This record gives sequence, C-alpha cells and structure tokens, in this order.
Amino acid sequence: MSEARRMLPIGVQSFSGLREDGFVYVDKTSYIYELAHSNKQYFLSRPRRFGKSLFLSTLRAYWEGKKELFEGLAIAELEKGNKDAWQVYPVFYFDFNGQNYQARPLEDVLDSMLCHWEEKYGCEKQGALSDRFQRLLKLAKEETGKGCVVLVDEYDKPLLEVLENDAMEEHNKAVFKGFFGTLKNNDDYLRFVFITGVTKFSKVSIFSDLNQLEDISLDEAYSGICGMTEEEIRAAFQPELLRMAEKNGLTEEACLQKLARMYDGYHFYPGSPGVYNPFSLLNALKKGDFGAYWFGTGTPTFLVRRLKNMHFDVQQFAKHTIYAEAVSITDYRADNPDIVPLLYQTGYLTIVDYDRAAGLYILGFPNKEVEYGLLKSLFPEYVPDAVPGSGKDIYTLRLRLLEGDTESIRDILTALFAGIPYTTNDAPFEHYFQSVLYILFTLLGQFVQCEVRSSKGRADCILETEKFVYIFEFKVDKSAAEALQQIEEQGYALPYKADKRQVFKIGVGFDSKERCLAEWEIVR
Repeated sequence: MSEARRMLPIGVQSFSGLREDGFVYVDKTSYIYELAHSNKQYFLSRPRRFGKSLFLSTLRAYWEGKKELFEGLAIAELEKGNKDAWQVYPVFYFDFNGQNYQARPLEDVLDSMLCHWEEKYGCEKQGALSDRFQRLLKLAKEETGKGCVVLVDEYDKPLLEVLENDAMEEHNKAVFKGFFGTLKNNDDYLRFVFITGVTKFSKVSIFSDLNQLEDISLDEAYSGICGMTEEEIRAAFQPELLRMAEKNGLTEEACLQKLARMYDGYHFYPGSPGVYNPFSLLNALKKGDFGAYWFGTGTPTFLVRRLKNMHFDVQQFAKHTIYAEAVSITDYRADNPDIVPLLYQTGYLTIVDYDRAAGLYILGFPNKEVEYGLLKSLFPEYVPDAVPGSGKDIYTLRLRLLEGDTESIRDILTALFAGIPYTTNDAPFEHYFQSVLYILFTLLGQFVQCEVRSSKGRADCILETEKFVYIFEFKVDKSAAEALQQIEEQGYALPYKADKRQVFKIGVGFDSKERCLAEWEIVR
C-alpha cells in the first residue's frame, strides 16, 4: 500500500483551519515573535498568492491567545517563561479579498465590517466611517484593558481593481485617507498594527499619515517571511519531493533543481536566499507536474497593454539592465510613466543584484514560470494572429525546427512579420523586429536549447535540437549576404565544427520600409 498523501495548504488562508485540519505547515512563527516584541506598526508588500493572508491569519491567532494552535512551533519555545504571552487582545481584522470593487462601493465593505464589531461591543452605529472606527477602538480598549490589534489584509485590492478607472481609484483613495487616518490620532488605543498589500500606493493616508508605520518589505531580516526557501522545502516536503521525482524519472536533486528553475528566484533583499513562489510550488508537489500555476491564476492584461503601448524594450529582461531605487520599487503612483515598480511589486520582476555604489537594485525575471508566462502574454500584442493552429505559431515553428525544414521555418517567420500591425502610433519597425525576435526565440527555449544574444561577439540566436544546430544572424535594411558574412567572419559556427549534427548558418534581412522579412540565405 502506498504511503498516504499529506494535505498541502494550497489556497488555505486560515491558520486555525490549517492547524486543526492537519495541513503541512512551514513554520514562520519566529517572525511573529520578532514582530510582536519589536516595533508595533508594520507594512509588508509581497506579490499576490505569496502567503500574506495566511501570515496575517497566524498573527490574528497569536493576538487572540490561541496557544494550542502553536504547540510544537518555534514561537511556543520562544515564548516559554513569558508570563505576558498568549493574552487575548481585541483584534480588528480587515480582509479586502473576495470583493468586486468595480461593482460594490468600498464604503459598503467597510460599513459591513464595522457593523459586525459594533454588534459585538454593543456600540451604536452613528456618524462617519472614521468616527465609528475611532469609537470602536476606544471602547475595545476600555472594555478589555488592552490595546487594539489592527490587521489589514490586501489593503490595495480596492485600488488595484480599479486602476483603469481614474475617478474610482481617486475616490477609493479618499475613502482610505479618511478611514485609516483614524489610526494616527488613536495611538493610545493601539497595541499592534500590520498591513499587507501588493504595492504601496503613494498619497494614501495609511503611509503619508502613519509616520511610525515601519515598511519591512525590503528588510533583510524579513526577506523570507512569505514564500519558502530551499532549506524549508527540504525539511518540510521530503515525501512529496520523492514522489514527484519518481513520477518524472528524476533524482531528488534533479527534481529540486527543476523546481528551482520554475518557481524559485524571488529575492526581497540583495543576496538573500532565494524564495519559491508558494502557490506554484505546492501545486507542483501535489500534482507532480511542472506547470504554470501562479501565472495561470491571472493574466496581467493591464501590465501587458502598458508594456506594449509604451514601447518598452523587452530585451532588457534578458540583459539585466533594469534598474530601480529602493524608494521607487516600493511606491506606486498612477501618474508615474515608469512601469518597473509595478512589475516588481506584482511579482514579474525581482532583485537579481545590487549596485551599492549607485544605490540601485538590478531587476530581472525570478524564474522560468514568470519569464515564459509574461512573454507568452506579450506575444499576441505584437503579432495578434500568431495563435495556435494558425500555422505561424510557436508550436508549429518548433516542429519545423525539429524536422530541419528550413523552407517552412522561413515561411513561418515571413508570415509572422507580415502579421505585425501597422499604425501611425506604432514604434519604429526596428523596435517591433527586435521585440518579436526576442520573445519568439525566448519562448522557443521551452522546447529546444536556445540562446538569444545578450552581448557582442555572439550570434543573434543559436537554436539546438537533437539533430540540428541553427545559427541566425539578423539585419535590418542590410542584405542577408552581409548577415551570413558576419557569421563566417566572426566564427560563430566554430564551436560546432566537430558536432555530428547538421549545422545551418542562416542570414536574414529585414526591410524596415516594407516592414517585412525581405531576404533569407542559408549555408548548410
């Protein structure tokens, strides 16, 4: 009989439910101990589905004194001998998940939350939302003798959902300014405040008014507060790792390496241990397959459209030439033309290095799931009709590459570039040409070994299959013969001289005026 499968907490956001129902838990409670015994007001930004809600639920259980849920965890040992531990505090838990803020006013959501607490404390429903909240904080402190704990989960959900509606976004900001501004003037009634979100919106009262709110989003000490490190995965998921490795015909180490390529790579402090996306990792371990689980839960339509419309140089993703200051990647302003902060905050970019002399973070894709997912979403924006089954899609091109059918490869690339839309508002053809080639060949890297040039002295693109090697050199407004000449003169094919596979040297010339692939020459 095979070993019983354990329950993995995919999408589980209740700490009480997780512990009571026997789900596997990666212990993050030492962070709670540190937070509770240090400052008293915090903000944490992490991408969606990264475990923020579960962490906040764990905080709630701690402040509600549910000691039994923490037996065997790090905090139980850390709080030993502390006579003040496990006391029950009045907790105000604001959960902004699960609402449609384009259909339901933010005021209604806040009103329903306050009504629940007003009934609990026997408080009259009277006055503005901020007045009612202030009254509750004061009454709870007077009734219990303890300061209030305010936990806010995904505060920015009502703002992110209406990003393309400027009037509604400004309205919701104003609602928040009036409501959470209450915290500034009621510090005497507060014991602990913890606010989470994907991004930190500029000009929202939570941040402009609460000067004592400590942002720990980029703190080294809290870089692993959400998500999972390799060390945690090895310790907590050994049975699942072994089962997945066996299913995929891999050793345990090879399986972990593939998981790392797909889901690891998030860094919330330069040089800190890599953090895996917990949603994707848990799904992969449960199903035994290396799927695009996190990306599949939400297409970044807004981001994709902005990247295309602003003519963002997508080749920067590969070159690691995307830089940002600390203040910019933790703050979001709708009027900011720079899309990089939003790409970082939403999890499509992460910290890959740090230039200490300039004080700049260097950003890039965290892993293959994000890289392929974002580029796959971008591709139709550049070539709208390159859909599966069209004969000029990536999957058809892959088949022709495997077959060594260079004529069909030429025809597919010719059709692809013929399908690029032409409008007066578009960027120059060279931008499109470079973007399409980068996206196309990077996506082909899912299926064949593919290297897109990121530095001088290398071919534009080299594709390797089991039987063939393709060396491409592309030119704009120059001949295919010139491209081939460069392949020969630079010796791009020399590393494959003793290779038994057939080598194709392909020169391609593009015409920017006609916006098409104009010439194609090949040497076998």
